[in-house]
Amino acid sequence: MTDTLTLVNAGDCAFGVVFGETITPAVNARVQALHRLLCAKAVEFPGLIESVPGFTTLLIHYDPLLTGRAELEPRLRALLAEASAEPAQGRAWRLPVCYQGSPDLDAVARATGLSAAEVSARHEQGRYVVYMLGFLPGFAYLGDLDPALALPRRAEPRLTVPAGSLAITERLTAVYPWESPGGWHLIGHCPVPLFNASRASPALLAPGDQLRFFAVSRAEHEAWVRRVAEPGFDPGDLIDGAP
Repeated sequence: MTDTLTLVNAGDCAFGVVFGETITPAVNARVQALHRLLCAKAVEFPGLIESVPGFTTLLIHYDPLLTGRAELEPRLRALLAEASAEPAQGRAWRLPVCYQGSPDLDAVARATGLSAAEVSARHEQGRYVVYMLGFLPGFAYLGDLDPALALPRRAEPRLTVPAGSLAITERLTAVYPWESPGGWHLIGHCPVPLFNASRASPALLAPGDQLRFFAVSRAEHEAWVRRVAEPGFDPGDLIDGAP
């Protein structure tokens, strides 16, 4: 991995390792590569609290009583030579989504010059990568959305977005794992919970995972709601192919 990074301070006990200004799979792969290597070698970095991967930046938190940027920076640059920039082999997910009756589907169609059916079809045909988790526990930022569907955020954010809402903005799409405020355009609903505190890994998706959606009818959506509520439901059934 080429050492072409920039470091920026983030307070008195953190700094960011910036790999680029544009969100691309290649830049994000470098972020994830250094993050994985730091996690594997954490014991070799006394005072390192955690590294938090973003779209293009890895945020380094440290204990200022034990270490600092001056000590960590040269070691991080040396570590880059060991970090592979090849994307991690994440899991491949296929999740159901009901586009019918979505709050913003018709508005998105008008704004993009497409029909509602074309909007849902283009979204369903996408193959998305999990760039990062943030905003809410289990909230996965998925890219890259079809350019024909790229819209800025809503002029007026909603105070309440239902959990499971499938949303788009710019070149990103996501499923809200919790009820929360939100300013993205709602074009569908996914009945599969993306966060469950009782699981060993509460967040269903992880950076580097791949994801595609498949459309279901309202009746099928209700069947999925019942299915995922059953005690024996295993979300792993949605990995690598249709259920």
